[in-house]
Formats: sequence, structure tokens, C-alpha cells
Amino acid sequence: MINKEFWLTLDKLVKESKIIIDRPKGTVHPRFKNFVYKVDYGYLKGTNSMDGGGIDIYLGSNKNKEIDAIMCIVDLMKRDSEIKILIGCNQQEKELVYQTHNETEFMKGILIKRD
Repeated sequence: MINKEFWLTLDKLVKESKIIIDRPKGTVHPRFKNFVYKVDYGYLKGTNSMDGGGIDIYLGSNKNKEIDAIMCIVDLMKRDSEIKILIGCNQQEKELVYQTHNETEFMKGILIKRD
């Protein structure tokens, strides 16, 4: 069960952080050359995630730039899990992000939409 305070806390974290887009839509992944980002991808500067980098975000095309959803990911190759925050994503972009994290047998994710 996700409560309102969770989303408000996430809003605060995003608001107090600088969004860095280091892999714009159309960019090829640095290690996996057959993987192209379909939505702008980056991180929140000054934050920490499970992989030691900043908290990952997808930045969609909606003008409101509000948090729409999160993706909870399990990656068997890296043997880790993490969340990715979706900001300003329309329904098609959410579906692209979901598909991206469910394409292989090694990575699976669930999309949790904000009410």
C-alpha cells in the first residue's frame, strides 16, 4: 500500500534536487549498443541509489513535470534492485519505460502509478 506521504516525500526530494539528463531520448546505451533510450533518462544530482550513483529518473514530455509513477526493478545480472522515478511522463512514455525494464529474462519491473 502506498500512501500520500510517500509521494509528497518523493516530491520534496525531486524539488530539492537538480535533474541531470545524461542520456537524452535517442541515445545509445554506453555498454549495450543495441539499447536506445526511448525517453530522456538521467538522475537526481546529490542523491544516492543502490548502485552508488544518483537516483535514476525518466523525464517525459508533459509540461507539468510532476512525478507520475515509479518503476521498481530487479536486475539478475547486476544482482540488485532499485527504483526509477518517472517525471512528466504521458501514458505512452510510461508504457515504453515499463517495456524497457521487462524485455529480458534478467530484468523485471513493476510500474506503480501515482493516484
